[in-house]
Amino acid sequence: MSSDVELIPAARRAWASLEVLHVLGYFAPEVTEEYVALGLHPRLSYFATRAAALGPVGPELSEATFYVFAPWLHRKALPAAWASVTPMRLIQARRDGVAKALLRVVGIPDVAAALQIVRRVTEGLTLPGRALYAAHAALPWPGTELLDLWHAATLVREHRGDGHVAVLTAAGIDPVEATVLDGIWSGRSAFLHQTRGWTEDDLTAAVDRLTDRGWLVDTTTLTDEGRAAREEMESRTEIAALEGWRRVGREDAERLVVLLSPVCAAVLDSGLLPAGLDDSLRRIIDS
Repeated sequence: MSSDVELIPAARRAWASLEVLHVLGYFAPEVTEEYVALGLHPRLSYFATRAAALGPVGPELSEATFYVFAPWLHRKALPAAWASVTPMRLIQARRDGVAKALLRVVGIPDVAAALQIVRRVTEGLTLPGRALYAAHAALPWPGTELLDLWHAATLVREHRGDGHVAVLTAAGIDPVEATVLDGIWSGRSAFLHQTRGWTEDDLTAAVDRLTDRGWLVDTTTLTDEGRAAREEMESRTEIAALEGWRRVGREDAERLVVLLSPVCAAVLDSGLLPAGLDDSLRRIIDS
């Protein structure tokens, strides 16, 4: 079995490859159409659909687990969504929309070998401290290879995300600061500021706090200390996410990247993902 030092870069590329598959569900029109047909608002449907595995929750639990979105978005979306649809019906609508989107974008690829590896990865993931992952892990598998692969990608994504939130809170980084810091570090500031719901005053105040901390030169540039701190958070997140990848090892993680390459290329070349996210994922996969 690979050492963690050897495993981390391979696991990072494999996670990013799975992330390409997972995030298609947030941007493909087929998925949004499923939600709108059930009476949900196109943008606000994000909160109910991602929270549905937790049950008919209110905004407090959504705010706690999603972390980086402004509270008003959670409160506007929940619990109002449950007046239109049950969580299980929404979970099925999400899967139906993703299935349609995948069929259009990637066709019917042979993903059996990739799915075998990712299923083994998910078998190595544990529940404690991973509330959003645990809720999705309790769902039944869809039952078709491509949707099973998407579901597995979702499990890996939410497990890693729960760990990242723990790292942020341990570092004393609040949700607005996390949005600013990640935007500058990843080159996705425009996308994150547009989608996370924070006001200009919120963002300016967060910039001021991070500047006082010695992490920002200005609104677009990290200091050496700030970059080192953000990279340390990423490293801690990756270490916390390794348990599933330890189960398969470096060679299979690298093999997964190769196996998923045609699917990733189809999604990344589709133009459906926002440019900042598209570029960020490409850089990780190609690193």
